[in-house]
Amino acid sequence: MGEFVTLTAADGHRLAAYQAEPALPPKGGVVVIQEVFGVNEYIRAVCDDYAQHGFRVIAPALYDRQQRGAEFSYTAEEMSRVRALRSAIDWTKLPLDVAAAIAALRPLRVGMVGYCLGGSVTWLAACRLGIEAGACYYPTDIAKQLDETPRCPVIVHFGERDHIITPDIVGKFSAAHPKVPAFLYPAEHGFNCWHPNAKNYHEPSAELALERTLDLFDRYVSL
Repeated sequence: MGEFVTLTAADGHRLAAYQAEPALPPKGGVVVIQEVFGVNEYIRAVCDDYAQHGFRVIAPALYDRQQRGAEFSYTAEEMSRVRALRSAIDWTKLPLDVAAAIAALRPLRVGMVGYCLGGSVTWLAACRLGIEAGACYYPTDIAKQLDETPRCPVIVHFGERDHIITPDIVGKFSAAHPKVPAFLYPAEHGFNCWHPNAKNYHEPSAELALERTLDLFDRYVSL
């Protein structure tokens, strides 16, 4: 089990982050980037799982600039609040918060994994922020980010039945980045999330995607 710590971004903004430690000295660091639902129970469990695989892990609370402690549990009643926070993200300041999480893990080599919103944040971090590897799960803004070029090894996980990242977007991504592994799974958007309210969890796809992500991190992040 991890705990919440406080990070300080380059502009002085202080944000919460969930940090999980492995039982043994860490073999590397992993930044976990939230979905649109915040650093909730699911994201904290993802952090704990990567810690069990030997990594020091941290998940920055990217909504803290708007609302501290914002986390949601996938109910229809919460969606209007989720959408409001999502649409109000300041993409010029968000990299400062992500960079603070990366810095908190140095001097370890750092990988990043992100889901939904976090998938797109991870893609941008791989292109701009100097991490060692990135795994992007169903990155919702990828259609707007095709001109970005990653500076480190990256893999991307897509669901074949994703209603947000449609097959034509996946095709455009692969055409723009033919050397980036883009894995397709027989699943929908959010297939990695096991939370009962999320409903799109697909265990075989989640397990295979995790296996591929751990292989990436073991090759490029582990000491």
